[in-house]
Amino acid sequence: MVAAAKLRKAQEAAEKSRPYSERIDSVIKNLASSMMNVGDTPELLKGNGKTDIFLLVVATADRGLCGGFNTNIVRKANQEILDLEKQGKTVKLFLIGKKGYDQLKRAHANKIVHNVSLKEERKIHSGISQKIGSQITEMFENNEFDICKLIYSEFENVMTQNAISKTIIPASVDLDASSPSPVSDTKLDGSIYSYEPDEVGILRVLLPRNINTQIFTALLENQAGEMGSKMTAMDNATRNAGDMIDKLTLTFNRTRQAQITSELIEIISGAEAL
Repeated sequence: MVAAAKLRKAQEAAEKSRPYSERIDSVIKNLASSMMNVGDTPELLKGNGKTDIFLLVVATADRGLCGGFNTNIVRKANQEILDLEKQGKTVKLFLIGKKGYDQLKRAHANKIVHNVSLKEERKIHSGISQKIGSQITEMFENNEFDICKLIYSEFENVMTQNAISKTIIPASVDLDASSPSPVSDTKLDGSIYSYEPDEVGILRVLLPRNINTQIFTALLENQAGEMGSKMTAMDNATRNAGDMIDKLTLTFNRTRQAQITSELIEIISGAEAL
């Protein structure tokens, strides 16, 4: 019941964050489409030209009792690590959440560069993602990694949460002409956009904010998925406990009845012997 009450708020927060995340992504795409060949394109958009070192930001929960929620995310992270190492890449881990740290440190302790616990936070807020995003951006500027991937659980419904991996550095921008324009719902009538400041100046502000937004959205999705998994796990545990009580009660009654029957037989046999 507690998880169900929290789930409604968490699900609402996750669903409300999605349009903002999608919109900021479309704005970046619109800006990037006009300046991908410009020499001073920010590295957060185009990358640093190398693909040797990968930073995996793995977001899990700080508490258990939520079924296979954390295990599915860790399994996805382990698969990413295995695939990258087969390609000869160096992998570093930036962990968010205690449960992910507890599981991944057993086999990949030497890869962990940062570990952030959210146990003391009463609720997920944008300040958490801003702090984490600033750390990741600073690491990229210091050439500590080349590509950053975010691994978390995308909330679909109470029964289904999908562990996914998405690239956040460099910004994952699909410039396919067939994809919808961020202003496709507006009639431009031949209008031409002019930017103030220029596209580069806007992107230098927008790209770090996009990283913060993607992390914030991932944390909200995780929170909704965790509550959904807890509700399902506790419901299953309650049902299993009820079934076990019924079976034990039946066994107890049968044993008690057998004992009474045995005592009656002994009394009757003794009476007949006299």
